Amino acid sequence: MKEYKVSTKSIGLRNPSQKLEDHLNQHAREGWKVIHINASMTTIVFEREKFR
Repeated sequence: MKEYKVSTKSIGLRNPSQKLEDHLNQHAREGWKVIHINASMTTIVFEREKFR
């Protein structure tokens, strides 16, 4: 069974690439995998196995 998480994040104007990378890496360490990022990069959908 899978679980999903929707993250809405404002990455701001200063170092947006680094902030996005840090946000994605933090979720990856928790076992989340990105399945969708909208065009403005403000909404990210993550997925992971529920019973890990």
